[in-house]
Amino acid sequence: MKNVTVTMEDSVAEWARLEAARRNTSVSRLVGEMLAEKMRHDDAYERAMREALEFKSFGVSQGRSQAREAMYPRGRS
Repeated sequence: MKNVTVTMEDSVAEWARLEAARRNTSVSRLVGEMLAEKMRHDDAYERAMREALEFKSFGVSQGRSQAREAMYPRGRS
């Protein structure tokens, strides 16, 4: 484990102290858990995005598609 120094606004530090107390943990552990969750979320998002961008089509086109009119002919009156 690494020790780090974090600078934050007084109001953020107060919230962190209260939240840590509510969870019965330290501010240090609270911040570490929040960062670990953010890291897991970002990793999952990046992995999903990469998979989506690598998606290959199920089929191969056999040339030009038909015109709409050829696919859906209208009855002549």
